[in-house]
Amino acid sequence: MPKYRSAIIGCGGRAYGHANVYQQVSQGELVACANRSDVARREKFADTFNITGYANAEEMLRKERPDLVHLVTMPDQWRELMPMVSELGVPACLVEKPIACGVEDWRLLCELEAQTATKFGVGKQYRWHPGLIRCREVVQRAELGRIHLLDFSCGMNLSAQGTHIIDWAMSLNNDAPITRVFGTVSGSELLDSTYPAPDASSCQVLFENGVHGVWNTGFTSPRVMDDEAIYKHCRVAAYCENGHVIFEEFKGWEIFFKGKIENHQTMPDEWRESNGLAQARLTEAMFDWIEDDTRPVGTNLKRALHQFNAVLGIYASAISYKPIDIPFEPPVDLESQLREVLSRF
Repeated sequence: MPKYRSAIIGCGGRAYGHANVYQQVSQGELVACANRSDVARREKFADTFNITGYANAEEMLRKERPDLVHLVTMPDQWRELMPMVSELGVPACLVEKPIACGVEDWRLLCELEAQTATKFGVGKQYRWHPGLIRCREVVQRAELGRIHLLDFSCGMNLSAQGTHIIDWAMSLNNDAPITRVFGTVSGSELLDSTYPAPDASSCQVLFENGVHGVWNTGFTSPRVMDDEAIYKHCRVAAYCENGHVIFEEFKGWEIFFKGKIENHQTMPDEWRESNGLAQARLTEAMFDWIEDDTRPVGTNLKRALHQFNAVLGIYASAISYKPIDIPFEPPVDLESQLREVLSRF
C-alpha cells in the first residue's frame, strides 16, 4: 500500500503530467483535486483519475489532509496558495515553475521559505531526465576535468523556460551558487503575458566555484533543431578540460571524451516517456524528503529563489549596464524601471 496521500490544485493540461506518473510511483497515491474556475475541467480530471474533486482548495486540504500537494495553477496564484498550504500544515508541496513573476513575489516567498515547515519543491523535473543524468555523471567524473564553460539556452523567455535552463546548468556544476550576472534584455511584448519577462535575454554568469556560463533565452538563443516550435530549442553544454557534454531536450545528447563521441538521438515517443520518468523521479524525491530532512529535493524552493534572484539581477544589469553581484536585493520598482528601459527601443 502507498505510504503517502497526494492532491493536486489546478486541473489544466500540465496537471495531467503530474497525475499520470502515479502509475510509476509506489510510495504515494493521488486522492483528490481542486479547481475553482472551471467545473467541467475539474469533473473531467476527477473522473479520469477516479479521485474526489473540490471547488475549494482549502476545503480539500482540510478534509483530505494530503502529505504532498501538487500546485499546478498559473504562476500569479502562487502568492495566495503557497502560504495557505504552509499554514494548513501540509508536509510537502511541489510547485510548477517559474516560482515568481517579479520582485514582490520573490520577497514574499523568501520570507515564506525562511519560516515554513512545509517542504517546497519546484517542478523542474528535467534534472531527473535519463539523458541529463548521463551527462551529469560524465561531467562529474574526474577524467573529464574541470569545467571551462557552461553554455545554456532556450527558445522561450526567462520566465517560461529560462529558470528551467539555469537549473540544468547548475546541476552539471555541482549546484555551485551564482555569484555574478552581467546581462542585457530585449523586447517588451511578453512582459504582460502568462509568463512575464522580456522577449529575449543574454547573460554572462559567474558561479561560486569559478566556472563561467553563457545564458541565452528567446530569439538570442541558438536553434538546436530544424523545428519552428520555439519551446523545442532547450540546450545545455559543459565544455571541460578533456571533453564536453551537450544535452538538448528534444534532440538528444552528445558526450565527447578522449577523442570518442557518444551520440544519442531522442525520438518523440522516447521524449514523452523520459519526461514522464523524470516527473515520477521528482515526485519520489519529494516523498524521500518527507521521510528524511537531510535529503532536500534538488529543485527545492531555496535554490529556485536563488535562481530567480539571478533573473532579477539580469534585469538590474540591463538597466544599469553593470555586472550585478548575487545575492542581490532588488528595488521594489525594478519591473517599472525595466519597462521604462525597454520602451526606449
